[in-house]
Amino acid sequence: MTRSEENYLKAIFHLSNNGVGVVSTNSIADQLETKASSVTDMVKKLSEKNLVTYIKYKGVELTAAGKLHAAKVIRKHRLWEVFLVDKLRFSWDEVHEVAEQLEHIKSEKLVEELDSFLEYPKVDPHGDPIPDKNGNIQKLDKVLLASCKANESGVFVGVENSSSEFLQYLDKLRLSLGASIKIMDRETFDNSMRIRVDQEEINISALTANNIYIKKNK
Repeated sequence: MTRSEENYLKAIFHLSNNGVGVVSTNSIADQLETKASSVTDMVKKLSEKNLVTYIKYKGVELTAAGKLHAAKVIRKHRLWEVFLVDKLRFSWDEVHEVAEQLEHIKSEKLVEELDSFLEYPKVDPHGDPIPDKNGNIQKLDKVLLASCKANESGVFVGVENSSSEFLQYLDKLRLSLGASIKIMDRETFDNSMRIRVDQEEINISALTANNIYIKKNK
């Protein structure tokens, strides 16, 4: 399978609910920054390989084989991100593009040895779950910080936006995974928040709160 085909499967997987559901060809084109006609051509190829099903007037759905292959690419990507951060001391905003190249390595033995070497991590450096070798993905107990009310608290476990710009912004705020967060106050006008991160209080915008996941304290 070509790198381009794998990128399409991965895009469909991300745009759907972890591979479950129909995705429009226009949304695939937007995600991959390509033309709708190019998406149509690729969908035909993937359909011939029984990796996707095209549903007229609705869009594209991954087959069981397509979902498994996409999950395996994502597994490789996220394992390499863990390796780059934990073993080579990359920062969490540097790893995505490098992992995009490494995720296309074909050796399954290498991937399983990498998983063992890293002691079977469950999440990547951005808090996203790592699929197992059978393509199963653990559902994480998390909610967007923006959905929380004043006086609620939890642990920072992931991000919705994993762009370098957003991750660098979080670094400036000294907000990293594992931090304890408590909502001190919430503005009704613009939904901005004042939060306490460990022992320091900071103000964050509604946009920032909509891109941070926490695991709420019981």
